[in-house]
Amino acid sequence: MPANKKYLTSSPWQRFAKISAAILGGLIVSVLFHMALASWFDHVAVIITSTFSAFILWAILMVLAYLDKNGWKIWGFYLLASIVFGAIFYFGNQTHPIV
Repeated sequence: MPANKKYLTSSPWQRFAKISAAILGGLIVSVLFHMALASWFDHVAVIITSTFSAFILWAILMVLAYLDKNGWKIWGFYLLASIVFGAIFYFGNQTHPIV
């Protein structure tokens, strides 16, 4: 059965935004989340755990990118989450350096 046309994205820019946010944005958020955890907690345990949990989180973020009608809104949310996790990583690395 073909998909109902009213549920499909007609704009190529929205389609590009959703696909790129799902693949690239989800990966960036997933990796920065685990880097932020590793900077505050035992980095060896977090890195070992992240081999599985990062993939699961990335898959969840990929699905969430397609649930909203506006792909640019998803990009904004992913960029905001990346900035927050990047700041947590930065301050965690300043407080508890791994080296």
